[in-house]
Amino acid sequence: MAEPAKSSPLSELRIALPSLPLRLQEVGRFVAANDYDATTRSMRDLAAEAGADPAAFTRLAKAIGYSGWDELRAALTEARRPSQTAPFSGRTKGRRHGPNADVALVIDKLEAEAAGLPRIPAQPIAEAARAVHDAKRIWIAGYRSCRSVAELLNYELRLFRPEHVQIVGTSGPDDLDLGAFRPGEAVIVIGFLPYTRASVRVAQAAHRSGATLIAIADSLAAPMAEGADHVLLFEAASSPGFFPSLTGAIAIAQSLAAVTFSLGGVAAKKRLENTEARLTAASIYVSEKG
Repeated sequence: MAEPAKSSPLSELRIALPSLPLRLQEVGRFVAANDYDATTRSMRDLAAEAGADPAAFTRLAKAIGYSGWDELRAALTEARRPSQTAPFSGRTKGRRHGPNADVALVIDKLEAEAAGLPRIPAQPIAEAARAVHDAKRIWIAGYRSCRSVAELLNYELRLFRPEHVQIVGTSGPDDLDLGAFRPGEAVIVIGFLPYTRASVRVAQAAHRSGATLIAIADSLAAPMAEGADHVLLFEAASSPGFFPSLTGAIAIAQSLAAVTFSLGGVAAKKRLENTEARLTAASIYVSEKG
């Protein structure tokens, strides 16, 4: 006889709530209502948001049968994980019915994208930008759909630091770049579930080299965020639609470039002006005059 499927951690939590002490009930309801944040933010940040003692999250986890908060968070992360064989088609739902069904889906998606942006913490991006500013060389890695985010960040940074920025793998096989990482450099890796093996290899190489590793990811549990000096989190799975959202990753990349430029001061502005002059001389843009 087959064993019954294990209930989800959220179900376990909700079933246990009535029997928990009042304070743990409050923390439990916060976790149940913010399960995405529970998988991506630190226990200290969650406690501050919930107005609770960080230790309350550990007590909550133990009260419902887990060894501690890390185990409960891992279970919550796993519960949100789509099937590896169908990471995109597994997100699909039946087509809505009605004359405005398609418009309603667009509205829901735009609202979800907009709601996710204010939840991106600003302080970690500012701290990572300082590391990028201080870096002797900046490497950027993004694979498959995340390649577009990597190319955008590469383009913006090269406008004022053209000699210091490179996308991993653009000048030859990736492994040659992985062997070129050095201490004092910054390696930015972008990814979301399902994670590519290539992004994990880049992150591991950066960690081994002593370079500063900056992960732009959808979860603290992302394998390419392991050992990172800076983890910049965005919401990929909360938006409706068959494909996860890159809106947060793009916003982080642009914010990272903006703060790095600001930190560069007069020198960065001068290099940007030089780039603009070169582009103008090459007639890159269409003239605004008729």
